[in-house]
Amino acid sequence: MPYMAELLRMAARLRGDRSAAEDLLQETYLQAWRSFRHFEPGTNCRAWLYKILMFTHSRARRDASRRPATTQLDMAPESALRFDPSTPDPLTVESVKAAFDTLPERYRIAVLLVDVEQLTYREASEALDIPIGTIMSRLSRGRRLLRLHLVQQASAHGIAGAANGKKP
Repeated sequence: MPYMAELLRMAARLRGDRSAAEDLLQETYLQAWRSFRHFEPGTNCRAWLYKILMFTHSRARRDASRRPATTQLDMAPESALRFDPSTPDPLTVESVKAAFDTLPERYRIAVLLVDVEQLTYREASEALDIPIGTIMSRLSRGRRLLRLHLVQQASAHGIAGAANGKKP
């Protein structure tokens, strides 16, 4: 199955949970298998699979939004029930991930596809079924919002030059 590792990485980023990502990936490949007769030989298989992944993710989110959220409190670990705010550290991988997660989904997905998964603008536009100009715009805005959020975090942690965007 081509591009499995890349698609699993993207699915994990979209879902935030390895098990849910594997389910999404399985559904993606199932959908690809079912609609393989529509695939045009010679076209970009990678972008086609990303397009199916994004469609499957969107459909699952839409379906989940129609169901009420439920939680089994007796199954939750004690740490989840206790409020224990952590002491902020200087910029860490977690803080970068947190900043990334604050981006609106349309910008986050554009940054994921182009900067993380290294799809070309054309591949990303095919995967999302939107014009290349829209990908470029979302990517620019997403990068700018991420940069602003990280500068604010750095400034809050006293990293010199962060408030005005200069390197320390």
